[in-house]
Amino acid sequence: MSRSVSLQRKTSESSIDLTINLDGTGKSSIDTSVPFFDHLLTAFAKHSLVDLNIKASGDTHIDAHHTVEDTAIVLGQAIKQALGDKSGISRYGDATVPLDDALVRAVVDVSGRPYLVHTGEPAGFEYHLIGGHFTGSLVRHVFEAISLNGGLTVHVTVLDGRDPHHIAETEFKAFARAFRKAVELDSRVQGIPSTKGAL
Repeated sequence: MSRSVSLQRKTSESSIDLTINLDGTGKSSIDTSVPFFDHLLTAFAKHSLVDLNIKASGDTHIDAHHTVEDTAIVLGQAIKQALGDKSGISRYGDATVPLDDALVRAVVDVSGRPYLVHTGEPAGFEYHLIGGHFTGSLVRHVFEAISLNGGLTVHVTVLDGRDPHHIAETEFKAFARAFRKAVELDSRVQGIPSTKGAL
């Protein structure tokens, strides 16, 4: 069963080409034209063990927002397609990950019901400029877009942290580790892991 998908999205604001393999080894080639976002997505691939190739461009001369959000939309759509009917997956995953001063807990349910609970970022984080033109507010936008388009319930809780770079990176690493567990195939799971028989 192949869990690999390639998608494209082109609008007047951005152009996205993305390939994901849920059963990869964490290899990635990421070029979104937003360097810090590349860094975060590379960390996501490495720690979720998905193979991820992304080539994206957009109107970053205006703001990084469109390119970042559109890339996250396509990533969510690709995840949903790659999961298929979700037969045999573990469904739930959780992880608590440190990075120096930062500590983040993430929980993922491949529920088919998009929902995001995102709390704990320190006051002012959303306004902080990280790596040139990536604002802290974009972290939540990414998780919103992935959750909505991927059909995932996601809880991300920042438990501690001072450095905005560390906080953002740890959020992505914790999400990646939780996602990895949730989408893993479990040989003991027969069919869809839900009493309803569908996710």
